[in-house]
Amino acid sequence: MTKRAYKYRFYPTLEQAELLAKTFGCIRLVYNTVLHWRTDAFHKEQQKIG
Repeated sequence: MTKRAYKYRFYPTLEQAELLAKTFGCIRLVYNTVLHWRTDAFHKEQQKIG
């Protein structure tokens, strides 16, 4: 069985680039908030949150 990889290039318009930046900014905020909650729960209560 042969595995193949493909590379794609994306050239967004200015409007698309702005929307992508906002979306990834929101995703980063949510990820970091949840990571902080998990870290605090583990250090304070030795509780693992999945």
